[in-house]
Amino acid sequence: MDTLWAPWRMTYIDHVNDGESPEQCFLCDAARPELGEGDLVVHRSGAAVSLLNRFPYNPGHLMVAPRSHGGDLGGLDPGEFRDVAAELQLATRVLREELSCDGFNGGWNQGRIAGAGVDGHLHFHLVPRWSGDTNFMAVLADVRVIPEHLEATREKLRRAFSRS
Repeated sequence: MDTLWAPWRMTYIDHVNDGESPEQCFLCDAARPELGEGDLVVHRSGAAVSLLNRFPYNPGHLMVAPRSHGGDLGGLDPGEFRDVAAELQLATRVLREELSCDGFNGGWNQGRIAGAGVDGHLHFHLVPRWSGDTNFMAVLADVRVIPEHLEATREKLRRAFSRS
């Protein structure tokens, strides 16, 4: 049997099992106004924040979240909902222009039973897709190859969002 070591995944496993509260929520941290060098935030608007997923399915995999902590789409007030929707539209335009993607997968998981790894803070996933982006590694080895470092993608997208 082959072994593929992926020690960075333990951070994800520990994070998922933490049962985050607003005091320890990485999405609440991302919503704060200052951009940190080590964070993956690419843009903030009035009531929303866009950041790269630390465990991406593809390069440019973004999470768009309301700044307020809460896990229920129905709990957003109309202004927050509009701002999050506008941020999703902007993120789609920026990813298409900057990464030349051909399409997107997107959605959200509400509640742990629906697959939400972070069920205390609502967030949407926006995953860029390219024609022919499935390669032999995923098909034969059940391994995903991400061809660009997260920090390089972050800097590219921060510049693109600031131009938009």
